[in-house]
Amino acid sequence: VQLQASGGGLVQPGGSLRLSCATSGFHLDDFAIAWFRQAPGREREAVSCISGRDGNPHYGAPAKGRFSISRDNAKTTVYLQMNNLEPEDTAKYYCARFYAFSCSSGPQYWGQGTQVTVSS
Repeated sequence: VQLQASGGGLVQPGGSLRLSCATSGFHLDDFAIAWFRQAPGREREAVSCISGRDGNPHYGAPAKGRFSISRDNAKTTVYLQMNNLEPEDTAKYYCARFYAFSCSSGPQYWGQGTQVTVSS
Protein backbone atom coordinates (compact mmCIF):
# COMPACT_ATOMS: atom_id res chain seq x y z
CA VAL A 1 0.00 0.00 0.00
CA GLN A 2 1.38 3.38 -1.00
CA LEU A 3 -0.02 6.89 -1.03
CA GLN A 4 1.81 9.85 -2.55
CA ALA A 5 0.45 13.36 -1.98
CA SER A 6 1.38 16.21 -4.29
CA GLY A 7 0.15 19.55 -5.57
CA GLY A 8 0.91 21.78 -2.63
CA GLY A 9 2.61 25.13 -2.96
CA LEU A 10 2.43 28.83 -2.25
CA VAL A 11 -0.80 30.57 -3.20
CA GLN A 12 -2.29 33.97 -2.48
CA PRO A 13 -5.43 34.35 -0.38
CA GLY A 14 -8.47 33.68 -2.53
CA GLY A 15 -6.51 31.39 -4.80
CA SER A 16 -6.95 27.71 -5.60
CA LEU A 17 -4.92 24.54 -5.50
CA ARG A 18 -5.64 20.95 -6.42
CA LEU A 19 -3.97 18.28 -4.34
CA SER A 20 -3.49 14.78 -5.68
CA CYS A 21 -3.11 11.53 -3.79
CA ALA A 22 -1.69 8.82 -6.03
CA THR A 23 -2.39 5.38 -4.64
CA SER A 24 -1.19 1.86 -5.32
CA GLY A 25 -1.54 -1.60 -3.88
CA PHE A 26 -5.31 -1.61 -3.46
CA HIS A 27 -8.58 -0.65 -5.19
CA LEU A 28 -10.18 2.71 -4.48
CA ASP A 29 -13.61 1.08 -4.48
CA ASP A 30 -12.69 -0.96 -1.41
CA PHE A 31 -11.38 1.76 0.89
CA ALA A 32 -12.19 5.26 1.99
CA ILE A 33 -9.52 7.88 1.32
CA ALA A 34 -9.27 11.04 3.35
CA TRP A 35 -7.33 14.26 3.51
CA PHE A 36 -6.05 15.59 6.81
CA ARG A 37 -3.99 18.65 7.59
CA GLN A 38 -1.71 19.78 10.37
CA ALA A 39 -0.33 23.23 10.99
CA PRO A 40 2.64 23.88 13.28
CA GLY A 41 1.54 23.86 16.90
CA ARG A 42 -1.92 22.61 16.07
CA GLU A 43 -3.56 19.22 16.15
CA ARG A 44 -4.17 17.28 13.01
CA GLU A 45 -7.66 17.82 11.65
CA ALA A 46 -9.78 15.97 9.13
CA VAL A 47 -10.50 17.91 5.96
CA SER A 48 -12.43 15.57 3.72
CA CYS A 49 -13.11 11.90 3.03
CA ILE A 50 -14.46 9.97 0.08
CA SER A 51 -16.06 6.62 0.72
CA GLY A 52 -15.17 3.48 -1.15
CA ARG A 53 -17.99 1.71 -3.05
CA ASP A 54 -20.36 4.70 -3.46
CA GLY A 55 -17.78 7.50 -3.59
CA ASN A 56 -19.81 9.73 -1.27
CA PRO A 57 -17.87 12.81 -0.13
CA HIS A 58 -17.70 14.02 3.45
CA TYR A 59 -16.31 17.34 4.60
CA GLY A 60 -14.95 18.72 7.82
CA ALA A 61 -15.90 22.19 8.94
CA PRO A 62 -12.88 23.97 7.34
CA ALA A 63 -13.68 22.48 3.94
CA LYS A 64 -17.40 22.97 3.60
CA GLY A 65 -18.34 25.16 0.69
CA ARG A 66 -14.76 25.66 -0.46
CA PHE A 67 -13.16 22.25 -1.01
CA SER A 68 -14.22 19.33 -3.16
CA ILE A 69 -12.95 15.76 -3.02
CA SER A 70 -13.10 13.42 -5.99
CA ARG A 71 -11.44 10.30 -7.30
CA ASP A 72 -10.39 8.83 -10.62
CA ASN A 73 -10.44 5.05 -10.30
CA ALA A 74 -8.66 4.59 -13.61
CA LYS A 75 -5.79 6.76 -12.43
CA THR A 76 -6.05 5.40 -8.87
CA THR A 77 -5.86 9.00 -7.67
CA VAL A 78 -7.91 11.03 -5.24
CA TYR A 79 -8.06 14.79 -5.60
CA LEU A 80 -8.78 17.67 -3.27
CA GLN A 81 -9.80 20.84 -5.07
CA MET A 82 -9.35 23.78 -2.74
CA ASN A 83 -10.88 27.13 -3.66
CA ASN A 84 -10.99 30.50 -1.96
CA LEU A 85 -8.00 29.62 0.17
CA GLU A 86 -7.32 31.54 3.36
CA PRO A 87 -4.13 31.99 5.39
CA GLU A 88 -5.72 29.70 8.00
CA ASP A 89 -5.56 26.88 5.45
CA THR A 90 -1.76 26.91 5.66
CA ALA A 91 -0.71 23.44 6.77
CA LYS A 92 0.83 20.21 5.65
CA TYR A 93 -1.83 18.12 3.96
CA TYR A 94 -1.79 14.34 4.18
CA CYS A 95 -3.84 11.71 2.45
CA ALA A 96 -4.70 8.49 4.21
CA ARG A 97 -6.28 5.19 3.33
CA PHE A 98 -8.82 3.98 5.84
CA TYR A 99 -9.31 0.47 7.21
CA ALA A 100 -12.46 -0.10 5.14
CA PHE A 101 -14.79 1.55 2.62
CA SER A 102 -16.52 3.66 5.25
CA CYS A 103 -15.22 7.07 6.29
CA SER A 104 -16.03 5.98 9.83
CA SER A 105 -13.43 3.22 9.79
CA GLY A 106 -10.41 5.42 10.55
CA PRO A 107 -7.01 5.92 8.88
CA GLN A 108 -4.66 2.98 8.46
CA TYR A 109 -1.99 4.10 5.97
CA TRP A 110 -0.58 7.57 5.43
CA GLY A 111 1.12 9.42 2.63
CA GLN A 112 4.08 11.71 3.23
CA GLY A 113 2.23 15.04 3.02
CA THR A 114 2.39 18.11 0.84
CA GLN A 115 2.82 21.66 2.12
CA VAL A 116 0.19 24.31 1.38
CA THR A 117 1.05 27.90 2.20
CA VAL A 118 -1.49 30.68 1.73
CA SER A 119 0.13 34.07 1.93
CA SER A 120 0.27 37.38 0.11
